[in-house]
Amino acid sequence: MEDNQQRELAGALEALERQKNIKKEEILKTIEDALVSALRKHLGKSAQIIAKMDPDTGAMKAFQVLKAVETVVNPETEMTLAAAQKLKADAVVGEDIQIKLDITEYSRIAAQIAKQVLIQKIRDIERENLYREFKPREGEVITGSVVRFADKDIIVDLGKAEAILPYSEQIKKERYTLNSRVKAVILRVVNTKDLERNDDPAIIKYKSVLMRMDKAQRGPHIILSRAAGIFLNKLFEVEVPELGERLVEMVTVERDPGFRAKVLVRSKDMKIDPVGACVGMRGMRIRAVMNELSGERIDLIQWTNDTQQLLSNAMSPARVTSVRMLDKEAKRALIIVPDDQLAVAIGKDWQNIRLASKITGWELEVKSEGQVRQEGLKAQEAATLDLTQIDGIGPKIAEVLIKAGMTDIAKIAALTPEYLSTYQGVGEKTAVKIIQGAQKYLEEKKNAAQSVDAGEKAVPAVEAGAAEVTNDDAETDKANPQNS
Repeated sequence: MEDNQQRELAGALEALERQKNIKKEEILKTIEDALVSALRKHLGKSAQIIAKMDPDTGAMKAFQVLKAVETVVNPETEMTLAAAQKLKADAVVGEDIQIKLDITEYSRIAAQIAKQVLIQKIRDIERENLYREFKPREGEVITGSVVRFADKDIIVDLGKAEAILPYSEQIKKERYTLNSRVKAVILRVVNTKDLERNDDPAIIKYKSVLMRMDKAQRGPHIILSRAAGIFLNKLFEVEVPELGERLVEMVTVERDPGFRAKVLVRSKDMKIDPVGACVGMRGMRIRAVMNELSGERIDLIQWTNDTQQLLSNAMSPARVTSVRMLDKEAKRALIIVPDDQLAVAIGKDWQNIRLASKITGWELEVKSEGQVRQEGLKAQEAATLDLTQIDGIGPKIAEVLIKAGMTDIAKIAALTPEYLSTYQGVGEKTAVKIIQGAQKYLEEKKNAAQSVDAGEKAVPAVEAGAAEVTNDDAETDKANPQNS
């Protein structure tokens, strides 16, 4: 290689290091490996070759290493002791002898190989550098432009790299055109090795999406989202200084992208109203976020330790009359609202109640006051019907007992006449009669149940007896053929 070419090469290496952020040492190693590969095609696959390139001048040297032996078995790696001593007078058996190679005739081939390998190496290094640059930026809001579509997915140009906005991470009512601007959050950054993993649910979810991207792009794969809760969170952080200062915290975010979101907020400073801080003066802060999300309605819910109050807050914008805890361990509750608020509480396609359940972690059921009242009347009628079957209990006494919550006949049977006679309209004699009637009712019910059980057990015995008679008749018929 001539001096001018060597200087040009050295200059090119420095330019690559500056422009592509690729270390000169890595490029030198690539070129040296290319020269070794070119020489091995002529000297043998097992030949031991050392190639060196001067980083300052670009001058290249190559040596073949042969071991001095008595008898040559592999000429690609061995040479006779006599031949070795011609090159080095004091050579001994087992010593490695370096033979300088003339690389002039291989420079063209080496240059071609080096170019191909170097291009691939540069691409690999660039991808790795991009991965290292974008990986720490997961969760950051970024803006790009639409460059093409892959089915329903959108490929977005971020300048240094391309990203994908999967259909599942889009706001469904939004429509995009080529070169339109897109603001989204960097949800995940994965490389080729990450795609081979099967233990990450997120990778599995987006694997088919990423494979639909340009086949030449082997990484990094940057996944964007406009539908994730973190995107709404990050938009609020831009508008609400208290969030950035950690004075106000967004505990949980649940979204039906483009339509409604519920955000649970709390304040770490008693003087700051978290909902007011997020809304802003005249609603300026929350309106800016809603506009970015195509008019998505946002319900800001103040966090509280009082579970009933929290569940009531979560039903916003519906007004709540009361909250009944059905099962605290299973986290089930009934939300009662005014009759005119039932549709608002449920929401379109059960949207409001679904998001409220998600953000609180409770299984919520909604009923109107009219529905609860109607159910109460039906339950009261059923209880009255049961109680009036007991001797001594008429409609009026039944009403008194129901209002007192005394609808369990077993509990009535266990009462004392003194206690029962404290109820309005119930005298001592009537109390005794009611208790005896309740005990008689339970006894008759028990006897009826036992009779049913006994009847069910008797049926198989009858059937078995019938089978035996049939078998006996068959035997008789066999013994007396004239009966047939």
